[in-house]
Amino acid sequence: MHGRWIIVIALPLAFASIHADAAEPKVAVFDFEFVDTSLEGAANGPRADEQARLAWSGEELRRRLANSGQIDVVDIAPVAARARASNLQACGGCDADLARELGARFAVTGWVQKVSNLILNMNVSVRDAETGQVISGKSVDMRGNTRESWSRALGWLVGDYLLAPGHGVFR
Repeated sequence: MHGRWIIVIALPLAFASIHADAAEPKVAVFDFEFVDTSLEGAANGPRADEQARLAWSGEELRRRLANSGQIDVVDIAPVAARARASNLQACGGCDADLARELGARFAVTGWVQKVSNLILNMNVSVRDAETGQVISGKSVDMRGNTRESWSRALGWLVGDYLLAPGHGVFR
């Protein structure tokens, strides 16, 4: 009789565990990259404030996705140096390889393109780590090169695109 109670209790817990894993896909969110096509960038090189915002963007994207309760953001530290050494936007799917190595189902890459100090855009791409196929991508234009404009752009990409109620990307 005691054995039946263990089975009665254990089965629902096992199904709940399986359901929880299915509900929160593992996602590798890589650091943002910077594409500076501006005359200022050509003349003066990288700016410290832009590099700081770029680093903040990757950390903030990971934080927002993890805090949503919809995503299990995996630690990219074991592959971060290799990811930084690659141009993830042009490496032919190496982001999927790195994500798969981390046990993630999806790879998220992002980049900011600077056309001028007034015109920038923030982009994200989501790739299925198993197949290597890009399943989604989105871009948002920014007017102004400030922490506020970058934060608003990232907020839109997360709230209105990646985690949009009813039709988010990670379903």
